Amino acid sequence: MSNRHLARTIALQSLFEWDFDEPKVDPVALVERNKQEFAPDFDDHDFSLRLVRGVLKHQPEIDKLIVQYAPEWPLDQITNVDRNVLRLGIFELKYATSDVPPKVAINESIELAKSFGGESSGRFVNGVLGSIFKDMAEEEQSHPESQVITPENVRQILGENKSVTPPSARHESPAGEAPASLDGTSGRSEPAEIPEPPAA
Repeated sequence: MSNRHLARTIALQSLFEWDFDEPKVDPVALVERNKQEFAPDFDDHDFSLRLVRGVLKHQPEIDKLIVQYAPEWPLDQITNVDRNVLRLGIFELKYATSDVPPKVAINESIELAKSFGGESSGRFVNGVLGSIFKDMAEEEQSHPESQVITPENVRQILGENKSVTPPSARHESPAGEAPASLDGTSGRSEPAEIPEPPAA
């Protein structure tokens, strides 16, 4: 298991407990306790803690996206595991200032869903995150001036534009072709056929 995959697993466990507990427990304490319980010698340079803090900071916006892209499933009817895997995946796609490519973030979320969710969790997470990423890529292709400039896309940007507009302050993934969904089928902007999540 890679270090970042282990850190995401600890973050998921912590978010699962935070989502389940009432009243809410200090998320920092949850992360530290889970690190000590599951990986006492593991130093992730606070990656798992940054994930948890980031998800909770942006939770209202993230939850709106889940509702938008899985409209047939009210948020409270999605299982705790699937709901928090989606929160982690959306945070890494749209808000994290990390060097993780979007497809890696999606694949990591799918693996978490397969490992800890139900039989159809992987397909459900793939459908939602794949649709979100496809729309992000299409939006950036329509508005190249909003792209974040990185070593990976600077040549493409310079080739497509005579002048380069400084990127906006918000963080977005580099533009690129929307993946055919990660299971090899064509990507969709409409989430109408997102697989049914496991029963809560």
